[in-house]
Amino acid sequence: MFYDVHIHSALSPCGDNEMTPNNIVNMAVLKGLNVIALTDHNSCKNCPAIVKAAENSPLTVLCGMEINTTEEIHAVCLFPTLQKALTFDAYVYERLPNIANNPVIFGEQRIYDAQDRIIGYEPKLLINACSISIMELSGLMQQFGGICFPAHIEKSSYSITSSLGMVPPECGFTVFEVKDLSRLPQVLALLPDASSLILHNSDAHYLWDISEAENSVPCSNFWRYLLDTKN
Repeated sequence: MFYDVHIHSALSPCGDNEMTPNNIVNMAVLKGLNVIALTDHNSCKNCPAIVKAAENSPLTVLCGMEINTTEEIHAVCLFPTLQKALTFDAYVYERLPNIANNPVIFGEQRIYDAQDRIIGYEPKLLINACSISIMELSGLMQQFGGICFPAHIEKSSYSITSSLGMVPPECGFTVFEVKDLSRLPQVLALLPDASSLILHNSDAHYLWDISEAENSVPCSNFWRYLLDTKN
C-alpha cells in the first residue's frame, strides 16, 4: 500500500487554495497512491467532502487532523470512520482558543462540499495550540477510537523532539513521522524504542508536494497495519 497520510486542504490557513477535495483525490490517484489521509490543522471539517469525492476512486481515504497540542507539538490523529473523526473534531474545537482568523495575514480557511464548492469559512484560527497535552493524546485516541503519532519529529519547531528534547515513554507512542529521512539516524536515538514504526509523509500544503508512490507498508489494509504496530 503506497501511502501519504499527512495532507492539508485549503481549510488549513497555510494550505494552498488549490488543495480542494477533488484536486487532492485526483492528484493522489495520478501519483499512484493507494491510501491518503486528510489532516488539516486542528480540524476534520473537510473530511466529509473528501470521503465523498473519493467514492468512485481506487483510493482509501482516512479521516484525521494534525493537532497542535498545548506544548506546540504537532501530531497526526487518524480515525477509521468519518463519524469518529467528527466526534474528535468537536472535542478539539471546544479546546481551541476563541481567536478569530485574519485571512489577510494567515489565509482563508475554506470548507468544501464534495463538488469543491465553498460552503463556508472556519472563523476560529486553526493553527493555534489547543488545551490538549501531548501527554494525554494517546489516551484520548483510545477513548475516541483513533491512532496518533508525532509529526515531523526531526524538525526544529512544532515537533516533540524540539519541544521536549526526547520522546517520553509515558506518551505511549509506537509510530512516528519523519519528513526528512536523511535525519532519521539522529532522531532514532531520541525514541523510547528503536524498533518503532517510522512513516514518511509529505505534510503537503500544495498539490505538487503530495507524495509519489514511494512509501509503502507491506499489507493491503493500512489501518490494520497501524493497529498491529501499535499493539
